[in-house]
Amino acid sequence: MAEAAARPPEDVIREAEEQGFQHEAALNSAWAGSRLALGALTFLLGSFVFAFFYLRSLNSHGMWYPAGFAGPRQWSGALIMAFVVASAVLQSLVLERLKAGHKTSWILGASLALALGLGAIGVQVWQLLNEPFYPGSSGFASVFTGATPVFVMTIFGAMIWLEILIVAAAKIPGIFFVEQPPTYAEAFRLQRFQARLSAFTLVWNYLAAVAVLLWILFYLVH
Repeated sequence: MAEAAARPPEDVIREAEEQGFQHEAALNSAWAGSRLALGALTFLLGSFVFAFFYLRSLNSHGMWYPAGFAGPRQWSGALIMAFVVASAVLQSLVLERLKAGHKTSWILGASLALALGLGAIGVQVWQLLNEPFYPGSSGFASVFTGATPVFVMTIFGAMIWLEILIVAAAKIPGIFFVEQPPTYAEAFRLQRFQARLSAFTLVWNYLAAVAVLLWILFYLVH
């Protein structure tokens, strides 16, 4: 009885405590990192929104949107915005299925959301290569051709993040989303995945809101 109740060695206790601290740090970094990402993206993309309104208000020599200027194609802007918003909404919907333990449903839905995001990138790249104006032809053209590649790369980074999450989910047994994993290591891995997925969902929904804003500015207001 004395041996069964014996205290574990100090090095074992220390290692367990360190693993716990590392796990908490990983969860906190996912939370903090997603909020910092929102701040960074706001400054990055907000600079183009500021440039849009600043140059539009100045309209120096009437060159913001001069008469006869052919702007970007309306249908392409609507399609890009629709793809991004549909991707974010779909991923948020299937996330509820994952929380209910349906891992396969989330993987299928997230894969479709990934395809929609890549579709938005493809349309934007085609759009940039086939616009009826060159970057310096007007103030609007300068802001548009500056903001669009930045937004394309931001979406591309988000889609890489989503693909990594899909691969990670495939390696986690589906039963772990319903029942408590049998070991601390497996429980930690599941919780870190869930934290990263929550961080991605926050950032991707934010980018969907930005897509709507840019669509309004570049295609409806201009």
